[in-house]
Amino acid sequence: MFALADVNSFYASCEQVFRPDLKGQAVVILSNNDGCVIARSAAAKRLGIKMGVPWFQLRSQNFPQRLHAFSSNYALYANMSARVMNILESLAPRAEVYSIDECFLDITRIDSCIDFEEFGRQVRHKVRAHTGLTVGVGMGPTKTLAKSAQWASKEWPQFGGVLALTPGNPRRTEKLLSLQPVEEIWGCGRRISKKLEAMGIRTALDLSRANTRFIRRNFSVVLERTVRELQGEACIGLEENPPAKQQIVCSRSFGARIETYDELRQAVCRYAERATEKLRGERQFCRHVSVFIKTSPFSPHEPYYANAAGEQLVLATQDTRDVIAAAVRGLDKIWRPGHRYAKAGIMLNDFSTSDQAQLGLFDDSTPRPGSAQLMTVMDSINNSALGNICFAGQGIKPEWQMKRDMLSPAWTTRWAEIPRAKL
Repeated sequence: MFALADVNSFYASCEQVFRPDLKGQAVVILSNNDGCVIARSAAAKRLGIKMGVPWFQLRSQNFPQRLHAFSSNYALYANMSARVMNILESLAPRAEVYSIDECFLDITRIDSCIDFEEFGRQVRHKVRAHTGLTVGVGMGPTKTLAKSAQWASKEWPQFGGVLALTPGNPRRTEKLLSLQPVEEIWGCGRRISKKLEAMGIRTALDLSRANTRFIRRNFSVVLERTVRELQGEACIGLEENPPAKQQIVCSRSFGARIETYDELRQAVCRYAERATEKLRGERQFCRHVSVFIKTSPFSPHEPYYANAAGEQLVLATQDTRDVIAAAVRGLDKIWRPGHRYAKAGIMLNDFSTSDQAQLGLFDDSTPRPGSAQLMTVMDSINNSALGNICFAGQGIKPEWQMKRDMLSPAWTTRWAEIPRAKL
């Protein structure tokens, strides 16, 4: 048996935890540079606000109630996610963090000491008590059925946010699957759903009764696995240790267009520093560094320009200095004056778990002395919340940095912004 715990309207809920006055209010979270809606509270959904709607369009509309908008506060969301996952991992012997707001739990044989749905209610209570966030819990003999149960626990309030589909109650499973549209099934995207509906497969129950050979021949082995999971056959196991990343990308759209080389170099240096920090977090070394730049494709009166350059490193590295140097060399190859650049980014790939390499006969490259120790000290200071060290090449408070005019305080990660109660 698997359980899936999913935080309701996660980004919006994180904002509401520290603003009790927003409880039940319409809240939307905006993308980078306050561009478009990427998350909504339940009240915002009831107002008909769709995902991806540009903020400038919503700002001018009159709604029956006030609309509260926030810039994305990634530090807050990551910290609140870590708190929720720590709680969930303490409640089950095995857990898989599936996304920032979802976690699968192994609850096999837990019904020998507690009812499945009572366990789900305890999960909800503990997460709520320790974080102020509300989770929905779905349970089933496969991960796909657990996902379907979790969807139903949100769709119908009478379940109280908890629903278990057990092998001993097949009629309940069949009833739920008959009400679940095929597009809501885990792993069925919009394109696949349209093709299935054209074949007369409109609900999860229809898909569960489909011939697996037919599905594999006309779609893929992945969808065949979904069919088997809907039939109660566990085909997707719990991944306690996620596979190592094969690529790391760090890119942002600028808050203001960049026209000078110095400003673009600063942005590239900043993204290179962030990407290398993620690389060390993965305990990996990279051998290839790419940089890309582009202007806006939506400016009708300006020529569009986009380009990329990469460099293969002789020695695998996780030293920020090496990555910055390679990225700047790549930037020099593709920089063109006379353009107003809207976005840049860094891509690291060709990973290894060691910095050892077989050098050529005439190679004179050697690792930087004390590199690992220096990077460890930098990361420890930057993660201590007591200070921050960065490379001068990224500039100080540049004008091009991401626009976040409606950013909420760092309630949980910055001492100066911890909320204070008035006595």
